[in-house]
Amino acid sequence: MSDLDEALLEGWLRDEVPGFPKLVGLEKFSGGQSNPTYRVETEGQNYVLRRKPFGPLLPSAHAVEREFRLLSALRPTGFPVPAPLALCEDASIIGSPFYLMELVEGRTFWDASLPQLPLAERRPCHEAMIDTLAALHRLDHETLGLTDFGRPGNFFARQVDRWTRQYRAAQTDDIAEIERLIEWLPRTVPEQTRASIIHGDYRIDNLIYEAEEPRVRAVLDWELATIGDPLADFTYLAMNWVIPFDGQSGLGGLDLAATGLPSLEDITARYCEATGRGGLPDLNWYFAYNLFRLASIVQGIKKRLADGNASSAKAAASAERVRPLAKSAWAEARKAGAVGS
Repeated sequence: MSDLDEALLEGWLRDEVPGFPKLVGLEKFSGGQSNPTYRVETEGQNYVLRRKPFGPLLPSAHAVEREFRLLSALRPTGFPVPAPLALCEDASIIGSPFYLMELVEGRTFWDASLPQLPLAERRPCHEAMIDTLAALHRLDHETLGLTDFGRPGNFFARQVDRWTRQYRAAQTDDIAEIERLIEWLPRTVPEQTRASIIHGDYRIDNLIYEAEEPRVRAVLDWELATIGDPLADFTYLAMNWVIPFDGQSGLGGLDLAATGLPSLEDITARYCEATGRGGLPDLNWYFAYNLFRLASIVQGIKKRLADGNASSAKAAASAERVRPLAKSAWAEARKAGAVGS
């Protein structure tokens, strides 16, 4: 039994999607904390539906309309995204805006160390992940009609301000490290040299791979996408090489060579070659920023949990990560030159 009105939904889909088959059922995917996502089963084929959460939302969060617009722009380029099929901005249908897209079949990896794969197949999967990110960053957002999708300049300064405001809007506790970061990050923003489409949450479990080869078939979860500094994406992904191994995205502490995985230096060199860069600046500031941003996102989950609007059974566990993320972010800030205990 789903939490949506299936009869109203089916009627809308039949009107908006030519040839839409009879709806058989809806199954909510268990992963993810932000926009609830469902497998839509029909008598013909299956689809995916993403909606905004029910209830009060933070400003600018959960913008499924933006996701749909971006998928519609990316799909004709050949970049691997699901085909967007229909957008509903009328909250009276299921209780919130939503969109329908193609269901892409393939492999999803939840553990970035790829223990289920033979050693020889692990590095190519990571290389495909880097190559796909580089391909995104090479796209011309202006040619794709996305000039107004985000403000390209001064990206990190604006993002620090945004995530500070998001954190304040969802704040439930006083955390010393967060307060230090809010003071230090805006004063030390590095220079921006490029602008591109950025995904905003690029990691291995947001990718679907081909069943039999290390090729990315689809990049998912574009809720945080915008136009900005591509280093925001790359350093968010690269941060997983310093986050302690956790059976999820973190790879820190693993013997990478022995486990068939590329090093941080390997992925950096591959990304630079694919995007025409001579190298990258020191990454510690970027790691501090990304961990602060992640702490702000998780704080939003914590607030939604308190308000009864969290979309995943894992929300409570995620909410407990705010303080550890804040401490890790401040540790990276100190490596980048921040002063304080």
